[in-house]
Amino acid sequence: MKIDRRLLDLLACPACKGSLQPCAEQRALCCQHCKLRFPVRDGIPVLLLEDAEPLDGESQ
Repeated sequence: MKIDRRLLDLLACPACKGSLQPCAEQRALCCQHCKLRFPVRDGIPVLLLEDAEPLDGESQ
């Protein structure tokens, strides 16, 4: 599932307000500044801090 670039331009990390990039084969959005990964469920980014996972050094 590809995340629309226009949507990515509007979204920001809920922790630091930084930019988010697709990661984990487009199944998540990652903030490189906070080192957090936010899941994408049914094509909808879930930007809740309680659902975020730490990045494990995965390259994009």
